[in-house]
Amino acid sequence: MRYSKLLIPTVKEVPAEAEIPSHQLMIRAGFIRKLASGTYTYLPLGFRSLRKIAEIVRQEMDAAGAQEISMPILQPIELWQQTGREADYGPTMCKFEDRHGRVNALAPTAEEVVTSLVAAEVSSYKQLPLNLYQIHTKFRDEFRPRFGVLRSREFLMKDAYSFHASVESLDETYRAMYDAYCRIFSRCGLKYVAVEAESGPIGGSASHEFMVPCSAGEDVIVHTEDYSYAANIEKAEIDPAKRDPGPGTGNSAMEEVRTPNVGSIEAVCKFLGTQPRDMIKTLLYQSEGQVLVALVRGDHELNENKLAHAAGAAHMELAGESAIQHVTGAAVGFAGPMGLVEGGKIARLVVDHSVAAMASGVTGANRTDFHVKNVVPGRDFPLEGEKVLIADIRNAVEGDTRGGKPLKFSRGIEVGHVFKLGTKYSEKLGATYLDEQGVSHPCLMGCYGIGVNRILASAIEMGHDDNGCVLPVNIAPFEAVVVPLNADKPAVRDAAERIYSELLAGGADVLLDDRDARPGVKFKDADLIGLPLRIVVGERGLKEGMVEIKRRTDEKPALVPVAQAVAEARKILQEMKQG
Repeated sequence: MRYSKLLIPTVKEVPAEAEIPSHQLMIRAGFIRKLASGTYTYLPLGFRSLRKIAEIVRQEMDAAGAQEISMPILQPIELWQQTGREADYGPTMCKFEDRHGRVNALAPTAEEVVTSLVAAEVSSYKQLPLNLYQIHTKFRDEFRPRFGVLRSREFLMKDAYSFHASVESLDETYRAMYDAYCRIFSRCGLKYVAVEAESGPIGGSASHEFMVPCSAGEDVIVHTEDYSYAANIEKAEIDPAKRDPGPGTGNSAMEEVRTPNVGSIEAVCKFLGTQPRDMIKTLLYQSEGQVLVALVRGDHELNENKLAHAAGAAHMELAGESAIQHVTGAAVGFAGPMGLVEGGKIARLVVDHSVAAMASGVTGANRTDFHVKNVVPGRDFPLEGEKVLIADIRNAVEGDTRGGKPLKFSRGIEVGHVFKLGTKYSEKLGATYLDEQGVSHPCLMGCYGIGVNRILASAIEMGHDDNGCVLPVNIAPFEAVVVPLNADKPAVRDAAERIYSELLAGGADVLLDDRDARPGVKFKDADLIGLPLRIVVGERGLKEGMVEIKRRTDEKPALVPVAQAVAEARKILQEMKQG
């Protein structure tokens, strides 16, 4: 391709609305242009990179035994109502009514559609396992689109779905997809870590996220120093705290203190002169018509996913004001664990390990405008019994350990996610098979997603400097650029054209910068775009029989005999591709 024929509108200034390097550089390098909040047009350079990423994904998915299909972006809402996920996605789902009064959704994902397809086409165990995938546009009406294509409303996603007759078959495909993801991200030049994860609104029994460690990431990775354990913040497990013997406070009787109009942890601490770590938060949830009570320390954040798993609650939401008053007899902000189990108004008391380890604490008195000091776990509320469970139900914090190893915290960008779904969708949508005895069973399912746009943005977040993008060779819009200086000189023009043509003939993806522009402009644009290799042909160098070859990451170019330029460029590109 010739630079003069391409739409490459590079920009010198940093866009005011762009908060992070990838967003800034994708605009400055002419990869994208914003249409509206959370929606972007991909210009030729950006789309070339997307196509290269998609092709790597496609090659590895095909090699792993998946079959490519294309499913509708427009989906009838009835499918989502059958699985109950219309409520799960809520306002994030883009919905509209067509001219016939039918409500449709713009696909945020495709579990419902692919499961209904398999329900209609698969009937026997002989047709399983089956793994279907697509690379297609998705829509999610994000409340606050930000960070360019990292959190946009419209994005390109590879989503795959597998169907199985046995747990062993599901495990085998899950591992095959996990391994394929490792190859995909390695080929795209990303440094990544696979972490244990929650399934979220997708659902399922097991899940891993593939994260690119990055300060601009919206996800928190919790890990040991050596990454022998890594999980996202929603999933991260914590070693139980050891019991705090305390300074003899366990012998002190509970003391009720009037705290008028003081309900929050911060307000109570200020009023009583205590610390959040000395507080016991009592949180009430409703699940299937029953009330769960969760206890966490005042300086800790309850993890609702952990609580739901510990309590075996499929659906759970914070109790309303009337339910709290019915159970505790007090207004919101004054609940405590004392007497709740014995009163028979709750189904389960779930106590975090850190609360069970406290010598004593301060909590609500179950009486409006009152709190209680010197509350001793195990004495003033139970730590044993049929309705009591001690579990890890909070988010990890600094100072926590896992397997005795201190936990570290970093941020990351999620670029892929794999799930074991079980029968959540197949049961509700009728995707069944007959076994060898003719008995019907719901298919076991797996789900595997990759954010194609996010791979490009993550690569730029990982690889950039003051001059622009530093892109991996396999996903850069071009592998190399040939830059003729003094192109009006026949010798320079002819040498540059020859090198360009021979590289093209050898299979290299190369750009010829044939613009009538100053050398500095050409060099700055090549660096801004992030082209991995630059070959400079100048009149002065040719007089000495030499051209310059420079990797994007090199400080200075190397001089190479013009006759060896093509061979040297091919050698360097091959080394780059092999990592």
